[in-house]
Amino acid sequence: MAAKPGERKLQILQTIAQMLEDAGGEKVTTAALAARLDVSEAALYRHFASKAQMFEGLIEFIESSLFSVINQIAAEEESGLRQVELSMAALLRFAQKNRGLTRVLVGDALVHENPRLQARINQLLARLEASLKQSLKVAATQGALSDGADFAAHADALLCYVIGRWLRFVKNGFREDPLAAWPSQWPLLAP
Repeated sequence: MAAKPGERKLQILQTIAQMLEDAGGEKVTTAALAARLDVSEAALYRHFASKAQMFEGLIEFIESSLFSVINQIAAEEESGLRQVELSMAALLRFAQKNRGLTRVLVGDALVHENPRLQARINQLLARLEASLKQSLKVAATQGALSDGADFAAHADALLCYVIGRWLRFVKNGFREDPLAAWPSQWPLLAP
């Protein structure tokens, strides 16, 4: 029985993510993707108008996954500082469990692809930073931070830490767990 269109799209996206995990920094081509799926390149284009649209599907998945967890943390955790800590750990854990998608997050997989894809990742990162900033503001209203604290600067530094851990994970071939040093590093990062 043939796969339904939605199932085939998901299968294509999952295969790209797997290829990004295995590729060792190599570019994923539609020819290699089609060969891995044992279909023609034309079959890929029946589900996606372009390779860029395939990557947009991955970015939508990343965005949906990350923000569903972050929104759940914000809804269930009262402490603003604890929201920040749990959100940071969730971002690192996402990389740990989704190595190929981490290559998309750091832009490594988007080199020589449509520039709008990197712009989309930049928007996602800006939203993550805004979420961290909001949790820091909550912490200030709870008295855990001074009202005069520079929330934007702190949120930027926290996001830079996460991106740095993601990048290191990608660049060392996924050998160094992004969460490995987290318990000892969080106290150094905490406001």
